[in-house]
Amino acid sequence: MTTTLRPTGPIQRDTDGVRSRTYQVCVNSRPVGTVELATHPVFGPTVGHVRHLAIDEPDRRRGRGTVAALAAEEVLRGWGCTRVEAAVPSAAPAALGLATALGYVERNRRMAKPLPASGPPALPPGTVARPMSDAEYVPWLADAKASYAQTWIERGVPEDQARAKSDHDHARLLPDGPATPGMLLRVLAHEGTDVGTLWLALQDDGAFVFDVEVDERHRGHGHGRSLMLLAEREAADGGAGTIGLNVFAGNTPALRLYESLGYQPLSYYLYKPLL
Repeated sequence: MTTTLRPTGPIQRDTDGVRSRTYQVCVNSRPVGTVELATHPVFGPTVGHVRHLAIDEPDRRRGRGTVAALAAEEVLRGWGCTRVEAAVPSAAPAALGLATALGYVERNRRMAKPLPASGPPALPPGTVARPMSDAEYVPWLADAKASYAQTWIERGVPEDQARAKSDHDHARLLPDGPATPGMLLRVLAHEGTDVGTLWLALQDDGAFVFDVEVDERHRGHGHGRSLMLLAEREAADGGAGTIGLNVFAGNTPALRLYESLGYQPLSYYLYKPLL
């Protein structure tokens, strides 16, 4: 039997230049699933994105998904892509296993937890928080953008793409700096000394931790946990019922902290070089 991808229509281009196209997965011309491919809106036309890949239930567990994924990579190579990205829900372990078997590497994962009905947790004795000032925001932003870009560089993204993504994301999320509606920037102090910062978003579907940073001089003393407890307090005070975050692969201390606080994975974000 021959598994192929059949376009369902012409290539689409949006106003940002992103190319996309949907395909039927066919076995001997019989449709058995769908694939949607696109180029990346931030990383640019040399990075492909598997937006969707699904095989109909009667045809699963027969290798159709594997062949469809490999065929999708060939399409993206034909588009000039040198890397492919994909997201896999945590509720689809078979898809995650397939992606791993095909050489995809986890870059980061999205996690979340419901906020406890008992109310926000107390901060440790001697630990307090305050809003970040405008003067503090300027150096914080420079450090945050550089650190965020470096995290992507260390996980397979070329420097120019990583820095472009960092600039894009911070400009989109913080257009008005500390005064941006729905964005909370906090400084954590312990016994009168500033030890870390928190960036929390209050969104319609819950709160999201964009950044937690403990000053290097004060690491190893539990301040990361205190910042996460602060995030829960701020989220609860803002009316959120859930709180989410992103953790990059390889950041084992952070992952263990989040797991100990009850966060569970929602989705995995993977990438693979197209050689």
